[in-house]
Amino acid sequence: MSVDELLPRLLATPGAPAFVTTRRTTLTRGDLAARALAVAAELHRRGLGEGDTVALAVRPGPAALAVVLACVRLLVRVALVDPAVPPALLTARLRAADARLVVADPLVRAAAGWAAPIARCAGLRLAPLDAIAPVAVLPRRLPAGPSPDRCGDGPDRAAEALVIFTSGTTGDPRAVVHTTASLSAGLAAVTDLADVRPGRPVVGSTFFAMAPALLAGAPVATHAGRRTIQALRPQLTYVTPPQARDLLAGGTRFSGRVFAGSAPVSARLLERLRDAGAEEAWGVYAMTEAFPVAAVEARTKAAHAAEGRDGDLVGELVPGMTARTDDEGQVVVAGTGTAARYLGGPDLDEVATGDRGEVVGRSVVLHGRLKDMVLRGADNIYPGLHEPSLQVPGVALALLVGVPGHDLDERLVLVVEPEPGVSEADVRRRLRAPVAALGRARPDDVVVATIPTSGRSRKPDRAATARMLS
Repeated sequence: MSVDELLPRLLATPGAPAFVTTRRTTLTRGDLAARALAVAAELHRRGLGEGDTVALAVRPGPAALAVVLACVRLLVRVALVDPAVPPALLTARLRAADARLVVADPLVRAAAGWAAPIARCAGLRLAPLDAIAPVAVLPRRLPAGPSPDRCGDGPDRAAEALVIFTSGTTGDPRAVVHTTASLSAGLAAVTDLADVRPGRPVVGSTFFAMAPALLAGAPVATHAGRRTIQALRPQLTYVTPPQARDLLAGGTRFSGRVFAGSAPVSARLLERLRDAGAEEAWGVYAMTEAFPVAAVEARTKAAHAAEGRDGDLVGELVPGMTARTDDEGQVVVAGTGTAARYLGGPDLDEVATGDRGEVVGRSVVLHGRLKDMVLRGADNIYPGLHEPSLQVPGVALALLVGVPGHDLDERLVLVVEPEPGVSEADVRRRLRAPVAALGRARPDDVVVATIPTSGRSRKPDRAATARMLS
């Protein structure tokens, strides 16, 4: 299964729905293929070809997917950029990627240009993209392109296909570079894991949600809202853990299978998804450098926790991936789905995850992030080793964080965010036994509060939580 197979499969069944809402088909498979071919023709007209880079500032959905398919066809590299980052950082990222063109949809273009004051009032910090690189505005309805019977011989598997920025200062942005081969390997792994069947909808807006569905002949609904999920009764729903918690708080009833990823997924959250109607609930362990790495179903994860085992079971490695631990106890992964390199760096043979853990056979158990270690007295405490045992019923999130003291030591604080409708007194009562069982990792304080999150996936922000406690 490779990314270059998608366009021919779309053309093979042009009248079938590709994207749907609760009320209608919004785009057929033929329409999506025509959009991709039209974008490819426009990029070619502008002189872009193999080895060039297009910066993509388009909301997830059909337009973004059409641009990616067009770029794969032309061997043009796509650099994903977030126009909501500070202008200096956005400028540095575009320069680092050596982008020749910024492709933006009308909303992003408006926010970055004449509507910038409105965007600032909404709390968005946007750069004037026109001042950095030429901007191609995708119209709301792209003209139909040619529909040839065949789509060429397929791209060079070693060609660089995708640049994803992860972090870095304004002067030295850090980005991951994937090739067509690694992108296709990740797509194949997700396709096998998802096991999508033709016809019944799939809900999700990321590439790894849309592409497997469309390859299998299933339509996609990009909005993972309560109304969409309950009306369409999808065979598969992709959500982040914060999205899942919001949907559960709103009383959403699920159907089919639910996959949660992009942030840590607790056994308790998967259990709640099953209680809300999901036939299966899966946690996906992935990183920008390798998507996916491993996956685990709710019942397997719950059994690991029920047996009193240490750490967080993130599942079995997907086919094509291997893992080991280094001298520091850090999990290191390799395989066909790993990134080729970091932007500006040498080729990668394997990727350090930053996670402390163990690999038993093909199962991966994490014991926390190396950088999250708390030093209290003579004890090195890894929060991720102990937090799974604190995810009891009534607890939505539980973080152990270190708060610096005056003597360079740290106080260990447990911060708990209750599930909706659970009182502080009740959650403290439920945590009494699990906290007592922590032994040397028992916290100095327990605080019940809303835990800060960051990024598009709204991951729990330990640094912001520590600042809040300070």
